Amino acid sequence: MASGSMSRGSASSSWTPKQNKAFEKALAVYDKDTPDRWHNVAKAVGGKTAEEVQRHYQVLVEDVQTIESGRVPFPNYRTTGATINDERMKNMKLQ
Repeated sequence: MASGSMSRGSASSSWTPKQNKAFEKALAVYDKDTPDRWHNVAKAVGGKTAEEVQRHYQVLVEDVQTIESGRVPFPNYRTTGATINDERMKNMKLQ
């Protein structure tokens, strides 16, 4: 999950890793056709209302759509030490 987006709400709407895991599991159990889906998910998560879990889901969907649309840039990773060492080995072989 893109945790940066999850921080859009107030401090009272912060989610622990345990709650996020329970949320993911509950979504697998209670699909879109389940009556009272968000109440069931909230009960499975604990400490959240049906409205909070529904909003959490909406933010997740928005994050996935943003990623899939290509609007999230790839991270610029630094070169690792292994790559530098590999380059040194190539140079040693050329000498």
